Amino acid sequence: MTSQQKTGTAGETAAADYLERQGLTVLERNFRVRGGELDLICRAGDVIVFVEVRLRNHKGYGGAAASITVTKQHRLILAAQHWLTRRHQHDAPCRFDCVVIDDGHLEWIRDAFTAD
Repeated sequence: MTSQQKTGTAGETAAADYLERQGLTVLERNFRVRGGELDLICRAGDVIVFVEVRLRNHKGYGGAAASITVTKQHRLILAAQHWLTRRHQHDAPCRFDCVVIDDGHLEWIRDAFTAD
């Protein structure tokens, strides 16, 4: 595992721990399908929450939130559709959140984008 992968894994673990302290239940980590990956899949009450975790040690390229482009959002939506289909959760309410970590500061962005 490269140092970048270790850093990413540590960021995902920090995000999962934080979300669990906020009352969410982590259902799955690193769900992969062709064309996309979901870092964390959580449950908040009856809502399925797909969470993208982004980590930046400097803001030279606009910070972690700026790295979640429209193309990245489409890939996340595709992966979420696959997850929902495989779990027979077609009608489950869901949302897309982001946890961004800039220079060690963690921020949880609820409803960061929609699938519309």
